[in-house]
Amino acid sequence: AMAMLDRGYTYGGKKLHTGFDCSGLVSFVYKESAGMSVRGNAETMARNTRAVSASQARPGDLVFFNTLGHSASHVGIYIGSGKFIHAANEKTGVRVERLDHVYWSKRFEGYRTIFS
Repeated sequence: AMAMLDRGYTYGGKKLHTGFDCSGLVSFVYKESAGMSVRGNAETMARNTRAVSASQARPGDLVFFNTLGHSASHVGIYIGSGKFIHAANEKTGVRVERLDHVYWSKRFEGYRTIFS
């Protein structure tokens, strides 16, 4: 995931050369780094993963946010130490953020894992 830092944002983007949206980045990273298929938008990813507590969360788990007025409208990848990487928007692209940042902490919905 860290190799994708500063890549561009493209709504619906799932490819290295065209840019990513939030779910596209997650799909790409899991496919390339772990050979795992994680498909769909953020809401679909939330439905197909298992909730974990903050104390159970590990790097590679997913973090979900309500950024559009509905549950699981944004997803990122937890990287540990209270930080996550995500495809933010057209202006900033792929970047690392802190979960305790005022914007993200107000919208945070929880950690989820794709691992058993």
